[in-house]
Amino acid sequence: MEEARSRKLGGSLKVPNVQELAKQQLSGVPPRYIRNNDDENQLYNSSILLPHQLPPVIDMEIIKDDDETELNRFHLACKEWGFFQLVNHGVSSSLMEKVKSEIQAFFNLPMEEKKKFEQEEGDSEGYGQAFVVSEEQKLDWADMLYMITLPTHFRKPHLFPKLPASLRDALEQYSTALKELAMKILYMMARVLGMKAEELNVLFEKDATQMMRLNYYPPCPQPDRVMGICPHTDSIALLAILLQVNETEGLQIKKDGAWIPVPYRPDAFVVNIGDILEIVTNGIYKSIEHRAIVNEDKERISIATFFSPKLDGDLGPAASLLTLQSPAQYRRIGVADYFKGYFSRELVGKSYIDTVRIGNEDDESN
Repeated sequence: MEEARSRKLGGSLKVPNVQELAKQQLSGVPPRYIRNNDDENQLYNSSILLPHQLPPVIDMEIIKDDDETELNRFHLACKEWGFFQLVNHGVSSSLMEKVKSEIQAFFNLPMEEKKKFEQEEGDSEGYGQAFVVSEEQKLDWADMLYMITLPTHFRKPHLFPKLPASLRDALEQYSTALKELAMKILYMMARVLGMKAEELNVLFEKDATQMMRLNYYPPCPQPDRVMGICPHTDSIALLAILLQVNETEGLQIKKDGAWIPVPYRPDAFVVNIGDILEIVTNGIYKSIEHRAIVNEDKERISIATFFSPKLDGDLGPAASLLTLQSPAQYRRIGVADYFKGYFSRELVGKSYIDTVRIGNEDDESN
């Protein structure tokens, strides 16, 4: 337990609780949340897009049957989109519904109950907001509960073990189910890439890291002037698996210079490539910028689960994917050092991966 409490990957400054701000029925948004959202990139509405213009929907059952057409669709989804929705994934609908219900109940708790899980100084885990490194930077219109869930001895004693019993039990089952699902997805990726399975085994020995972030985006009186979460890639993840808790849409991905909405599907997980997987695949699969917008009238809730290598290991391109024609694009780095660098910065687009790109070692501002 002492090891878990002392392990801190970086902190975030304390900021006001957005859910409480929203309850005040403000006529306008406080200045620190207002962003210049005059985005030059086109924004589409999912209702006017054709199926091929939306993130692919991949059927896990068909992939397991070695259907070449679906395997190719899976490979192209990873390579060309970096995002897909996964159906028939094997996680029971009853568990998914239980998790959704319990997360909704957590955010409905009185503030004094949620504050028991507040981030401690110098630590990114807990209830609050992430990546706040200065008093001047703009804030997201969101609250979150973020914590390491696996390996179990990395769990902070004041967080996961102290959650309301029904939420803790649901997340325990969910944690196990999603680890199994993530491994299936990753080994399928290794197979279609021609990557040696043991190269994944090294990354995912017993202390591989799983993190969960429960996200709450309250209604906002000026939704066009704020961000639920600003554009970013998932820098610390091989994979991220998102479950949308309610029907309010808000997740968007940047594809070919346009922001594409991800439609709500109650039976699906949204899966995306993280920066670490881009590094491991030497850029064959690329992470993609995404963001969350908010709604004027409705809250949006989601839970994102991130899968990363063990903290005391290192990461770099898989040797089996390197050739004279395809040399390493990224340098090797210790996982813990990579994490600490990430949590010490403001969240800005896809900039962090450039710090490990070969040729950029002396310029981390790119």
